Amino acid sequence: MASQPEWRIPVGLQPKSEDFAFDLDATLNSVVAVTSHVPEEAFTAETLGTLRQGNGVVIREDGLILTIGYLINEAEDIWLRANDGRAFQGHVLAYDQETGFGLLQALAHLDLPALRLGSSADARVGDVVVVAGAGGKEKSIAAHIAAKQEFAGYWEYVLDEAIYTSPAHPNWGGTAVINEKGELIGLGSLHIEQSEKNDPRRHLNMIVPIDLLKPIFDDLVTLGARRTPPKPWLGVYASEMEDRIVVMGRSQRGPARKADLRNGDIIVAVASQPVSTLAGLYRRIKEQGEAGVQIPLTIYRDGKTFELLVPSSDRSRIFKAPRLH
Repeated sequence: MASQPEWRIPVGLQPKSEDFAFDLDATLNSVVAVTSHVPEEAFTAETLGTLRQGNGVVIREDGLILTIGYLINEAEDIWLRANDGRAFQGHVLAYDQETGFGLLQALAHLDLPALRLGSSADARVGDVVVVAGAGGKEKSIAAHIAAKQEFAGYWEYVLDEAIYTSPAHPNWGGTAVINEKGELIGLGSLHIEQSEKNDPRRHLNMIVPIDLLKPIFDDLVTLGARRTPPKPWLGVYASEMEDRIVVMGRSQRGPARKADLRNGDIIVAVASQPVSTLAGLYRRIKEQGEAGVQIPLTIYRDGKTFELLVPSSDRSRIFKAPRLH
C-alpha cells in the first residue's frame, strides 16, 4: 500500500475542538485514506492515472465507505488506512456517474465510528464547516460555505446545485464536509478558481451535496447502480467560450469520435434547441432519452452550419468491472 505524503494543513487553518459542540477528534476518525490501483488498459487510466489517492468516509458501522467515484472507478486493488495507521483492503460496490459518488466495502472489521448523514439542502452560504481529510485535524480545514450554485464539468457532468467551500483543501478528493452538528453534508470533488473583483484567483473546493445520495443509496448498495436507465453519453469534452460551446476533445472510445464530431466544432443546438452553456447542453442531451438514443446536433464548422446525428452510448459499459476479492 502506498503511503500518503507527509504534509499538514497550516495550524491557523486547522479546525479547533473548542469551536464545535461535537467531539471533533472522534468525528474525524470516520475519515479514512483511500489508495487505489487501476490497470493501464482501463478507460480512465489515461485521464486519471493508475495510482489514485484521496479520502473516504465511513457511513455505516459495518465498514461501508462513501468516497468520490473517480478515485475508485475501474480499480482492481484498493487499500484503506485509518488515522491510527491500520490498513485494510476494500472492494468497490458502486460508482454513480450522475452524482460522482462511489461506495466501498471494507473487507475487515474497521472498528471506526460512522458519520451520520445531514441535510445539504439546509446548509447556507456562510455556514462554518470542517473539510476533513484522513489524518485528523492536521489534514483538515476549518472552512465556510462560499456558494451554492450550478456546476457543469467538461466531461458531461452537471449538478443543479453544488456546494463551494473556502479555503480550499489541497487533497480535496473524497474529503468529508461536516456541518456544525457533526453531520456529513457533502464530499469533496474538485479544486477550482473563481474570479471576483477583490480576489481574481479565489480558490474553492466543489462539493457534491449529500442529499443526492439519499434517493439512490439503496440501489447502489444492493444493485451497484441506480435503477433508472443510464443517460446518453457522447464522449465529448467541451468548453464554454463567449456564449458558445466548443468541442475541445473527444474520448478515444466514444460515439462523438465515431460520428466525426471534431475538435474546434461549435455545438449550436441539440434537437433544434439552441445551447450556449455546458449545463444547457447536457440537459438537452439527457432530454432526448435513454443511452443509445440518437442525438441530433447542429454544428458550426469552417463557416458552415450543418446537422450531425450522434448515436449515444452507455458510458458504464466501457469501464472495467470491479475485481472480486
